[in-house]
Amino acid sequence: MSPDRAQDRSHDCPILHVDMDAFYASVAIRDRPELHDVPVIVGGGHRGVVLAANYPARRHGVRSALPMTRARRMCPEAVVLPPDYDEVESVSSSVMEIFRQVTPVVEAVSLDEAFLDVSGSWRRLGTSREIAEHVRARVSDEQRVTCSVGVAGSVSVAKLASRRAKPDGVVVVPPREVTAFLHPLDVGELYGVGEKTREQLHRLGLRTVGQVAHTPVATLQRGIGAAAGAHLHHLAWGTDRRTLTPRRPTHEPDRSMGADETFGRDTDDRAVVVRELLRLTAKVTHRMRTAGVAGRTVTIRVRFSDFTTITRSRTLPDATDVTGEVHATAVGLFDALGLQRARIRLVGVRVEGLVPRGSVQRQLVLGARERGWEDADRAVDAAASRFGGGAVRRATLLLGDRP
Repeated sequence: MSPDRAQDRSHDCPILHVDMDAFYASVAIRDRPELHDVPVIVGGGHRGVVLAANYPARRHGVRSALPMTRARRMCPEAVVLPPDYDEVESVSSSVMEIFRQVTPVVEAVSLDEAFLDVSGSWRRLGTSREIAEHVRARVSDEQRVTCSVGVAGSVSVAKLASRRAKPDGVVVVPPREVTAFLHPLDVGELYGVGEKTREQLHRLGLRTVGQVAHTPVATLQRGIGAAAGAHLHHLAWGTDRRTLTPRRPTHEPDRSMGADETFGRDTDDRAVVVRELLRLTAKVTHRMRTAGVAGRTVTIRVRFSDFTTITRSRTLPDATDVTGEVHATAVGLFDALGLQRARIRLVGVRVEGLVPRGSVQRQLVLGARERGWEDADRAVDAAASRFGGGAVRRATLLLGDRP
């Protein structure tokens, strides 16, 4: 173990809180570099409210939930863009997929934030700090938006740490530093403490987290209620919830599954791209079969060396979870682009319109083999379950290293 790794105390901090930076605004301008350094507001019409503002707009005091009329007065030079909900949901799904590739214990809070328990990923990916940097790098590289990560031993401290990390940073709060980090803060900064509770505590003369921490629990309970008082005591000492419940955002009921890969070097070699599409397809369809779902729409995503990104989709006659069928469709979509020596940075495969596998009635084909690729896929799944993911691989994937 390197000296830096030995001194990194983030192994004491299994909880990550990942929060996307100005998410709606970041998605809206990621393909418009001319807007990256100017104030941008994403929101509704003249009588609507602000959904998001980028950081140049925030410097003028613009925040989400402000009336648009007030936001325009505060920052008259801002560019106002309508929200693209489909694009936001697509990016959110891809970001959550990155999280789940790091750890299966992902507790999504909303479209743009989630808690991760990475204790099971230390051996594979390094310390919690290293995992946080890995997540930030992948989100930035694959989705061209940024996120901030708080690393701590409990949910509330990780949440506060991610606020301090903004924008586009990492803050680690080891257990020995929790009180120094928490106690100078205003009580209103504690995770879950709203304006009403903050006012109640201020009336009791409790303005800092340290003052709350050193107030007897019974006194807190008399002032704000039994349950709230006990919970506030734990928040003030950073001893609140340390376990997560895996769940997805409400917008994401597994309607699609996908995977992306950024090449180590940009490539214009069709064989390399086709092989990578196969590897990604095998990963996606394995997850689909594990979840007991199948899908009809296959989508590929291609990002070029200049970061221009295109997607293409095709809907099949029947829902499928067969690797060969999805891969053939993905390759067909790629070839239909007619690319001539274009340098490619990233490719992705996604299967959408997922339905329970048991509801799929596949059309029988006259003269088809009694045992086909569907059975082969399930045999590979069984071998992988017993002997590990690399036990059985398609021959094509053995012909070259991963990009």
